[in-house]
Amino acid sequence: MRKGSKIHKRSELKLNEVRAQMPKYVIEREIPNAGSLTQEQIQGISQKSCGVLKNLGPQIQWVESFVTQDKIYCVYIAPNEAMVREHAKQGGFPANRVSEVKRMIDPTSAEA
Repeated sequence: MRKGSKIHKRSELKLNEVRAQMPKYVIEREIPNAGSLTQEQIQGISQKSCGVLKNLGPQIQWVESFVTQDKIYCVYIAPNEAMVREHAKQGGFPANRVSEVKRMIDPTSAEA
């Protein structure tokens, strides 16, 4: 392995550690007929979001989104709610509600 690769791997690991320590947010975006958006519209929205994220820097990350008929729920990792709202402002996206995730549960939460 080249020396540069080791440095790159270490910086990636540090970035992942920082992200693991940062809060996670669920953003509720009211978008009428979101469930009927075309693939091209979804692609355009996604490209706009990624462009804004690139400009804001690595401290904010889009994890995933869920589309319902009239809303999109997005999961982001960011240092604070203000950064999430700045992303929405710069992208021209609604952020009707921003909620910090306090805990995650799944089926394994039922196990002792």
